Amino acid sequence: MRRMMVRYTVKPGRGPENTGDIERVFADLQREAPEGLHYAAFRLDDGVSFVHVVSLESEDVRGALRALPEFQAFLAGVADRCEAPPVTTTLHEVGSYAAVGA
Repeated sequence: MRRMMVRYTVKPGRGPENTGDIERVFADLQREAPEGLHYAAFRLDDGVSFVHVVSLESEDVRGALRALPEFQAFLAGVADRCEAPPVTTTLHEVGSYAAVGA
């Protein structure tokens, strides 16, 4: 299983737009329900910083996520929305209890 965190900051005033884009991705995920994917997105208190936590049971699942129309639209606009670009960090679990998305 691969786990990662993606963190970025959008430009001032673009937080609501980014939140709407994320909500559309999750609506797509609800419809398609790809197996082996655990995904959560969070907006931080400043309103412009976002963190996404993703767990993929296989690389096939990653392809299924990237194939979603709303995810493609989200990715297409992210560079324009961002003040600090996305940084992806691989996560190595040390322990968990009732983890988000588990």
